[in-house]
Amino acid sequence: MMILRRVASAASLLCVLLPITVAAPAHAADGAACTSVAAAPDAEQARLADARTTALVERGGFGDFVRRFPAALCTVRGPAEAGRLLDGWGEALWQSAVRRAQGQRPAGDLPAGDDRPLYWARLAMTAQLARWDPGFAIDGAALRSRFEDASRGLTGNAFRPAPGVRRVFISGFDPFGLDAELRRANPSGSAALQLSGRRITLADGSPAEVRAVVLPVRYADFDAGIVERAFAPKLAGGPAPADVITTVSQGYPGIFTLEAWAGRARSADPYPDNTGALSGGTREHPVDAPGLGPGAEFIRTTLPAEAVTGAVQAPYPVLLNTEVTEIPEGGTTPVDRTDGPTPGSRAVEGGGGGYLSNEVAYRSNRLRGELAPTLPGGHLHTPVLTGLPADPQLLTGPEFERNERAITSEVRSVLEHAAAPTAR
Repeated sequence: MMILRRVASAASLLCVLLPITVAAPAHAADGAACTSVAAAPDAEQARLADARTTALVERGGFGDFVRRFPAALCTVRGPAEAGRLLDGWGEALWQSAVRRAQGQRPAGDLPAGDDRPLYWARLAMTAQLARWDPGFAIDGAALRSRFEDASRGLTGNAFRPAPGVRRVFISGFDPFGLDAELRRANPSGSAALQLSGRRITLADGSPAEVRAVVLPVRYADFDAGIVERAFAPKLAGGPAPADVITTVSQGYPGIFTLEAWAGRARSADPYPDNTGALSGGTREHPVDAPGLGPGAEFIRTTLPAEAVTGAVQAPYPVLLNTEVTEIPEGGTTPVDRTDGPTPGSRAVEGGGGGYLSNEVAYRSNRLRGELAPTLPGGHLHTPVLTGLPADPQLLTGPEFERNERAITSEVRSVLEHAAAPTAR
């Protein structure tokens, strides 16, 4: 009964209507009884040493998550209970971020659509998890994976069965390039938070429900199958599978691009991921990502390009990008092409390059071709989000907020045209 009571208490603690009001157990108020300072942060977590990351969490209304998480860990008495607690806290963090982004849970003074508080809160909690010493054997990597999946929308985020309502599944990304500018946000992640669970009206007047996930900018997570874990449940049938899938990432300055082609290869080195890791692939020597199932070198989008590029052009133009980089059959040197790949060539870059934005498009659409080949799917690149104040201590500003709103609003417009059944 005590274990059940502790689990029930943790469940109430995870109510999405935060700030949290349930008191932490008195014996572990600061988490010190079951944590160790010996765990060194990874390269991504090390950025938490910058006080601006704490400010982003607090000003986004997620400070209680970070403060109370260690005490919650101290209530756990076994591995199975640990897994359930990590699932619950992760889902609560995700739902709280979604509700905040959609104006249902006002918190903090940052704009509702700002994706950065979720990113930094999650990262702070994974650092706390790494320092947890529960006194019994745990698989720390597996527990972190469970928390990451849940806090990114991979669990507890199913479509509601509803006749006549189309189901649109999208993915966005965490902020990246943080060594150059710690304050960066990612409009694809913001759009995912603002749209997940929402009903929208498509261009032909029909209703649709959107569900979304936000993926990490980390090669290791892609190697471990996070894209497949996210998309397979929405493609493999069941009571409410997706009707349309679209991966979204931040791309080029001033324009949206619908990518015609996704390439199989990684080739972005020396550009690192958020942990500082490299892919092992370059433009001259592309490599296949670990864990990829069989598939073509290039996969073409099946989204209705004409319906999108012909209808949505404001405030940013939306273009179909047919460029790729390939090594032609029998050749050894990369060739840039503006009209798509040639037969028998080796992929170097898709329209979105050779980084994870290209890879999420390839992985999701390779899986789509395997599980739901008639389903429309593809990749959308947003404009780069600009407008941060020149003063590095200012976390937001009017231009930055206007640009974020404009980009995420146009993501919705693109989806309204891409998912309309009359666009097929």
